[in-house]
Amino acid sequence: MNIRYSLFLLFICFVCNVHAQLIKVHGTVMTLEGEPIELATIHVAGGVAGGMSDLKGHYEFFTPKSDTVKLVISCLGFNKVERKIVSPDKEILLNVVLQSAFNALKDLEVTERKQETEMTQQIKLDRFRLMPDASGGSVESLLSTFAGVNSNNEMSSQYMVRGGNYDENSVYVNGIEVYRPLLIRAGQQEGLSFINPDLVQSIDFSAGGFDTRYGDKMSSVLDISYKKPELFEGSFAASLQGGSVYLGHATKKLTQIHGVRYKRNASLLGSLDTKGEYDPSFLDYQTYITYTLSPRWELSLLGNVSSNSYKFAPQNRTTKFGTQEIAKEFKVYFDGKEDDQFTTVFGALTLKHKIDKQTELGLMLSAFQTDEQERYDITGEYWLNDVDVSGESQRAIDKTLGVASYHEHARNKLKASVLNFSHMGAATRNSHTIRWGAGGQIEKITDRMREWEWRDSAGYSMPYNPNQVNVIYNLYSRNELNNTRLYSYLQDTYKFDIASGFISVTGGLRASYWGFNKEVLISPRASIAYIPDWEKKFTFRFATGLYYQSPFYKEFRDSVYSDGGYRIQLNRNIKSQRSLQFIGGIDHYFYFLYRPFKFTVEAYYKSIDHLIPYTVDNVRVMYFGENRGSGHIAGLDMKIFGELVPGIDSWVSLSLMDSRERFDGKRMPRPTDQRYNISMFFQDYFPNNPKYKLQLKLVWADGLPFGPSRDEANKAAFRMSPYRRVDIGMSRQLVGGEDRVMRHKIMRHIKNLWLGVDVFNLFNISNVNSYYWITDVHNQQYAVPNYLTSRQINLRIVADF
Repeated sequence: MNIRYSLFLLFICFVCNVHAQLIKVHGTVMTLEGEPIELATIHVAGGVAGGMSDLKGHYEFFTPKSDTVKLVISCLGFNKVERKIVSPDKEILLNVVLQSAFNALKDLEVTERKQETEMTQQIKLDRFRLMPDASGGSVESLLSTFAGVNSNNEMSSQYMVRGGNYDENSVYVNGIEVYRPLLIRAGQQEGLSFINPDLVQSIDFSAGGFDTRYGDKMSSVLDISYKKPELFEGSFAASLQGGSVYLGHATKKLTQIHGVRYKRNASLLGSLDTKGEYDPSFLDYQTYITYTLSPRWELSLLGNVSSNSYKFAPQNRTTKFGTQEIAKEFKVYFDGKEDDQFTTVFGALTLKHKIDKQTELGLMLSAFQTDEQERYDITGEYWLNDVDVSGESQRAIDKTLGVASYHEHARNKLKASVLNFSHMGAATRNSHTIRWGAGGQIEKITDRMREWEWRDSAGYSMPYNPNQVNVIYNLYSRNELNNTRLYSYLQDTYKFDIASGFISVTGGLRASYWGFNKEVLISPRASIAYIPDWEKKFTFRFATGLYYQSPFYKEFRDSVYSDGGYRIQLNRNIKSQRSLQFIGGIDHYFYFLYRPFKFTVEAYYKSIDHLIPYTVDNVRVMYFGENRGSGHIAGLDMKIFGELVPGIDSWVSLSLMDSRERFDGKRMPRPTDQRYNISMFFQDYFPNNPKYKLQLKLVWADGLPFGPSRDEANKAAFRMSPYRRVDIGMSRQLVGGEDRVMRHKIMRHIKNLWLGVDVFNLFNISNVNSYYWITDVHNQQYAVPNYLTSRQINLRIVADF
């Protein structure tokens, strides 16, 4: 008994002694603006003791007592801080302020600010104009290297996300939804993206599982925030593709930014198989102005005017295609021209009121108008020949498979206007962040379309009839639409600590009404994120929700065949496509070779009903105009992001996907079924001279399904060849006050000057994104590939002042 009593006393003394040797470490982590930083990591250098800051920036942990304690405080998106405490007493109280990360080496700065607890990637971009981009410099070009995102046309800024098409992506600028032209059918017509990269401050992007404040689209959300300059600033950029000018200015109450862009990529289009006189001209002006009426009231204006003109007079085309054993040559001589004009005007006025630091209200009024005209009359005479592949030089041999001519005609006009008014609000109470909004939208669309195609094969017009001359395709549309939409949403984000870690839960409900078919949509959405205490380098995320794709216009244009042609009528029985989505993901933060990295993996499943089938030709999405099926999309996305080269960010993405649909009793791949996609964005610099910098963009993606033109039953009978492309750029920075040429009085107002050269399609790979179908009088069809651009050199200059 005495022995047991002695052992118990000895144990108590040991515990007390150990506790006496521990030091309490606590404090707060904040930004320069005084905002708390959550999920910051605080640990003892060379030890295992540490903790993580909570919602209010507070942290607390215990560490063994020693003569000197070295603390390391870090958080993604902020500069790391180290503090050495000499001869600490019983506790250490350390309040730390972290500065946002900025590295002078980064011309594309992509900063993931913290461990993500939402399904949205928060990205900060700075001067990413240096990225090699055949489309002329666009945010969307960068997105195409993200996991789950695909773009198989370097001349277009459109992209597909996780099995959705181009129309299933929402784009917002400062909380205002923006639109793109409706008649665009090819990347070379498209011109400039709405988003002006010179004006961008930050980007939020979600490939799925986004919350209720974002509208009725099924695939993704791209949310752009424009700058508010603090002083006078500006930039100038010019290249063989065009140029841009940006100016920003601020006073005590007024901030304003203005951007002008001009694009003329005739040299790039000249590398296509179809030769002729290309005359594209794309001009865009944007402005964002804010005025502080009082400390609690702010008025802002977002404006845009764009004019995209595409003129083209084709002359000839020679395309070789087939296999090593069986090769063909398609030769065409043209007459005629194409003249397209797309004019867009957009404006938005927003009034915001801060009731207090935790509550903000807003009113917004926006208007959008587009006037689009597509006119062409093009005649072609073509020969289809066999190609001799027996020798080293391939040449056409005297075996003509087909001789024919055709005439394509179109007079298409479309005018659309959208007037939107809305209220939005946000409030933070304790650990809750509540967001709400409501609004209405009035739409007016006028559609006048007349297009037809005549084909002659071996002296016979097609389809052949000995008694009359027929056209192979004829489409007529004369429609007017006046439509009203109403919507509202409410959501709550609740963040809290539990014994085993940190949890963030978001739940909300979105309701909308579509006046065209009297349809009411209810969309519940929820997500949860968990950061465990046992391993704070991991984040577990899950999201689910019922998402709708509310038709805008093209989706319910039903083609009805009568009297030898197709007539467009609006289908008032159409329903919004519906998708039940489940998304689960894991983020792992780690260091490799003393460099920070983040590995993300996400698995998703989408069940789709009320499906409206469609085909994709180039960037034109052609819908069947009816709810005729169902489908599913399942996939896995992986991405590793970090410093492959010290001090500068790069990433590699891998996506795997299966996308199927079933309609009219048939099961087939969806038009966007891209089974794999590997992409990379890599940055490097000379170790001894970081003013020389290299940027490389790589995409290797599976080909998309396709089928004969206007053949619904076989629209996915074949698959294109893989899309493979590498673009590389090299730049030299000249810094004001450092480089000798910058000391000249003419250059003294320039902060940085970049000179660069790009090589587009470095390996000169012939990629395909559509086909032209030839049909002879015997109904034999040939698919002639429409190849994209070949290798091109681009020179550029960028100046900041």
